[in-house]
Amino acid sequence: MPDSLDERNRILLIDDEPIVLTALSTTLRREGYEVEALANPLEGLERIKQQTFGVMLIDQHMPQLTGLEFLAQAKAIQPDSTRILITAVLSFRIALDAINKGEIYRFIVKPCLREELLVAIKNAIQRFELIRANATLHEATRTMNAELSAQVTRIAEQNAQLDSLNHALQQNLQRSIQLSVKTLETFNPILAHQARRVYELCKTMAARLTLSADERQILEISAWLHDIGLVGASRTLIRKWQSAPDSLTESERAIIENHPRTGQDLACFVHNLEAVGQVIRAHHERFDGKGYPDQLALERIPWLARLLTVAVAYANCPARGEAAVEFIRNGSGTAFDPEAVRAFTRCLPHATVPPRQQEVLISELKPGMVLANSIYTSNGILFIPANQALSEPHIDKLRNHTLVSDITQSLLVYC
Repeated sequence: MPDSLDERNRILLIDDEPIVLTALSTTLRREGYEVEALANPLEGLERIKQQTFGVMLIDQHMPQLTGLEFLAQAKAIQPDSTRILITAVLSFRIALDAINKGEIYRFIVKPCLREELLVAIKNAIQRFELIRANATLHEATRTMNAELSAQVTRIAEQNAQLDSLNHALQQNLQRSIQLSVKTLETFNPILAHQARRVYELCKTMAARLTLSADERQILEISAWLHDIGLVGASRTLIRKWQSAPDSLTESERAIIENHPRTGQDLACFVHNLEAVGQVIRAHHERFDGKGYPDQLALERIPWLARLLTVAVAYANCPARGEAAVEFIRNGSGTAFDPEAVRAFTRCLPHATVPPRQQEVLISELKPGMVLANSIYTSNGILFIPANQALSEPHIDKLRNHTLVSDITQSLLVYC
C-alpha cells in the first residue's frame, strides 16, 4: 500500500459512465491512491496543465475526445506520466501502434478484474518513478561532469582520466556509460571501485575467450553498470548487505533483490543497451535456479550473464588469492556455471585487477593503512595524497582537522 500521497501515487481517472467512474475510483482510493475522477476529457486536459499525475487512466469511448486523442495531447503536456487506456472494443493494431508511438503505456480491456487493475497501476507507478529517477541521474551526471571539468587544471593526477573521459564524450554511448559510472562513484565510491575490478576481469575474459565484438562490448558495459540499480538504495543498507547479508530484514532483502531489475531499466534508457540490460538483470541468478530476481537456471541464464556472475562473485569475495579462486571452484555447478568457472580460472592469471578498497571512518583509521584516494581540504588544497601509508601523526592530523572543518570526501583505504 502506498505510504504517501505524492505525485507518484496521484491518478487522473476519466470515464463518462458514472457507475464505472465511481467503482474504479473507490477501488483505487481503498488502496491508498489519490484519485481525481472526471467525466469530461476536456476538463481533464485543463486539469493536467495545473497538476502533475503519476498515472492517467481514461476510457476510449468518450464524448468530444476519444481516449487515444486525449492521451496523445496529454503526452505533450506531461510526457513523464504513465498513460493507460481503458476500452471494451479496440483494434489491436491501433492499440499496438499507440503503444509503439509512446502515446500509451498499455491498455486494459473492460471488464477488468480488480487484481489486473491494481497490478497495472502498480507497474505504471513504477514506470513513472523510473523515468523521474533517470532524469535525476542524468542531471547529477551533468552536474558532476561540470565539476570535474572545473577541477581539471588543479588536479594533476586526474588529467589522464579526464582526457579519456573527454574523448569518450565524443561518442554518445560511451558518454552515457562514463557519466553513469561517475554518478555511481559519487553515490558510493566502493561500488564504483568494485565495478572497475569486475570490468578488468570481464575485459580479460572477453579478449581471451575470443568473443565477438558485440559480445565483448555487452560484457564490458555490463561489468561497469551491473550495480547501477543500487543507486536508489541507502549506503547503510548496501554496506550491511556486503558485510552481513544474512542479517537483512525481509524488506531490506526485497530492495537488494530488486536492484538487477532496476539496473536493467536504467540501462535500457540508453539506446542500444537492451542486451546489456538483460545481462545486468541476470547477474545474480544462480546456475541451480536459487538466485534472483527471476530464479533462472542452467542455460536459461544468458551466457554473458553467467560470465559476469563469476567475475562479480570473485571481485566481492572477502578471501584473497588462491582462497578466492577456491571459493569460485566450490560454487561450480550450484552458484556458477561450470563452463563459466573454467573460462574464468583460465583467464584470471592474465587479468590486472585493482586491489580491493574499503570505506572507513576516521575513528577506524589505524597506523599502516594505505589511503586509496587523495584527501583535500574544503578549499581544494591537497591534505594527504593517495597511496600514503598512514602513521599515527597522519591520523592525528586528520582528527585535528575535522575539529575545525569537516572532510566531505569518503575515506578509502586498500584492504
